[in-house]
Amino acid sequence: MNGTAIAGNWTRTPNSSVNPTMSDPPSQLPPEFTLRKATPEDIWPIRRLVFGAKLDPTQIRWRQFWAIERQGEVIACGQLREFKNCRELGSLVVAASWRNRGLGTILTRHLIAESPEPLYLECVGRGLMEYYRRLGFAAIAWKNLPRPLQVKFALSHLANRLLKLPIFIMKYDHLTTEAQRTRRGDLSEQNL
Repeated sequence: MNGTAIAGNWTRTPNSSVNPTMSDPPSQLPPEFTLRKATPEDIWPIRRLVFGAKLDPTQIRWRQFWAIERQGEVIACGQLREFKNCRELGSLVVAASWRNRGLGTILTRHLIAESPEPLYLECVGRGLMEYYRRLGFAAIAWKNLPRPLQVKFALSHLANRLLKLPIFIMKYDHLTTEAQRTRRGDLSEQNL
């Protein structure tokens, strides 16, 4: 095997470079990565990632963020913005050189698990909408948002209506998603 070891869906070569080997993202991080709560020292790396990806720059508060780091460098981040009776998944970004390796999926799943309340997000483009749909989010109408998020998403809702921009508002509901998984599991067992 030429000194290459495979762990999950990732290939590790002797020089510790990491490359995905399958289309499915890994379910956990390889050992050289760390998923952790952000610290005050992470604010500038987080800002660089968020601004570099042209994401919503509001409410960038390090206490709301989780980060993935490798060799002391923050290479991915995402936050759970808190609102009354709900949370928003926001500012999810992976550094360009680390994309398409499953890090965003691992981070998203972690943020979902950290949110006990209904979780909402806003994304631009059908590709991102499909990505989040595969993770259990469902598109919803702006009018069905909790009031604090209607206010926050009002401008993008207007842009969507007037300019027909592909802006999607999505919701992850733990109870609904678990029921859907159960139904899918029941259906797949019936097909055996």
